[in-house]
Amino acid sequence: MAVSDAASNAGATTMGAAKIEISRLSFGGAPVGNLYASVDEDTAIAAIAQAHQQGIRHFDTAPYYGYGLSEQRLGTVLATLDRDSYTLSTKVGRLIENHAGRVDRADGFAVDHRGARFDYSRDGVLRSIEASLARLGTDHVELLLLHDVGALTHGARHREILQQALDEALPAMAELRSQGVCHAIGLGVNEEAVCLDVMRHFPLDAIMLAGRYTLFEQQDSRAVMAEARARGVTILAAGPYNSGLLGGTDGPGQFYNYRPAEQETLLRARRFYEICADVGVDVGAVALQFPLAHTAVASVVCGLRSPAEVDSAVDRMGTHLPAAIWPALREAGLLCADVPTP
Repeated sequence: MAVSDAASNAGATTMGAAKIEISRLSFGGAPVGNLYASVDEDTAIAAIAQAHQQGIRHFDTAPYYGYGLSEQRLGTVLATLDRDSYTLSTKVGRLIENHAGRVDRADGFAVDHRGARFDYSRDGVLRSIEASLARLGTDHVELLLLHDVGALTHGARHREILQQALDEALPAMAELRSQGVCHAIGLGVNEEAVCLDVMRHFPLDAIMLAGRYTLFEQQDSRAVMAEARARGVTILAAGPYNSGLLGGTDGPGQFYNYRPAEQETLLRARRFYEICADVGVDVGAVALQFPLAHTAVASVVCGLRSPAEVDSAVDRMGTHLPAAIWPALREAGLLCADVPTP
């Protein structure tokens, strides 16, 4: 199968001192870590291999995704490929632990006998990346992200956690960058405020922002997008379907922000489907291509769990979008008036 230009279409993106080529469409590794439901080994392996064959050249994962399962599965496939043929990101901020007898789906991952705990200490960062590199079967990653700092995650402990991140985790990550263990560093988060806090206190190369700069919503990312552009921080726009809400072909998915969607959210999502149907375009194609119109965005990171989902995402990236879709969405009040569009 020929490599898809829609998926690769790589452009030189400067992340700090490193000039990293990153594909416009990136493989999000949470689903092959059994997010929401179990994915059998053969299907997960086939999805990763298909992504590379289809021209997707950036793969994102984290220890948290299936408590190491996503990294293990990626490592199995990527070990068979030329290391120069792809780029890789993983995250630090949690340590994976074995828990005999643990059967718990509270985190959303269908994986038993393992768990994760937060650790933003220097030692925690070093232990985490060492374990990740072993699972991934590589000696470096192009991008290392600090995972899930922020008030929504840590509540009353947010300021304490943020200070530890600034004092210990981020300096340790900068040292790893200077040693070549990673080529760029940043945050992997779901909320705007912590990005603004960190950018003003510590120099970052990149931010992977999940679910906040998407077709479905842009109101909670205005400040971070402007600040990132001003500071030369690269944005990787993750969660383009907002947890699957705009990912289906026939109507909205049932999840939003990793939780069952409320009725008001589903009603708003249905408006996107109605307008896209009127214009004659697939909602998923619009959702995937929209973030890339912003000059701060280098890649859209889409969670994929099967070869069919990979093929669908690549097709959506290559779909021609009628110009009429953008004014139609704006007139319906579904798209902020000032956001750039393809």
